[in-house]
Amino acid sequence: MKILVIEDEKPLADSIRALLEKRGFDVECIYDGVNGAEYAQLGIYDLLILDVMMPGMDGFQLAKSVRARRCATPILMLTARSGLEDRIQGLNAGADYYLTKPFDTRELLACINALLRRQGGQVDELTLGNTALELGSCTLVCGAQSVRLSAKEFDVMRFLLQARDSISPKETILAKVWGYDSNAVENHVEVYVGFLRKKLHSIGSNIRIEAVRRLGYRLETDGG
Repeated sequence: MKILVIEDEKPLADSIRALLEKRGFDVECIYDGVNGAEYAQLGIYDLLILDVMMPGMDGFQLAKSVRARRCATPILMLTARSGLEDRIQGLNAGADYYLTKPFDTRELLACINALLRRQGGQVDELTLGNTALELGSCTLVCGAQSVRLSAKEFDVMRFLLQARDSISPKETILAKVWGYDSNAVENHVEVYVGFLRKKLHSIGSNIRIEAVRRLGYRLETDGG
């Protein structure tokens, strides 16, 4: 499960990440609303945790921008603003739950688990054609055949499956999988796409990762 924490109080964001990583979640932290919106709108996270009071773009604006792109990822808002009008504004902006600071970590975990359960089977695997990507085990499955993916292979494959038949630019994949501050270059994306093509072929998958000249990659299936 991938969770994005957008919180400008770095110590709090990092403590939330440490808490969740101990429980097996894959967590990324962004410390401002503008960059947080870019990450959130990638649509590859299982949950967004947003602070409300942030410079540049606050949590209300961020939630609205995410929902405007028809991203249905659950949103948990964290804020010191506990008034009724603030809660109503947060929910109307697109939040699924509104948790006020200071909060007990047990309540935070209960909220997270409740929001993730609402996703049902959608968060267990991603499917296309005759193939499924099992999110819990990082495994590609096609009939009786399966193959385990490395962490980077999994992130690239998941990104492509989330995008479906939309074109995913190399620079977007690079930023998401390796990070904006990474020294990785677009050739890294090409290398891992090559790895994935071999693994898809090895299990008899009908998924093809097609290169769209000068644009990026998209998934297609044989016969459709």
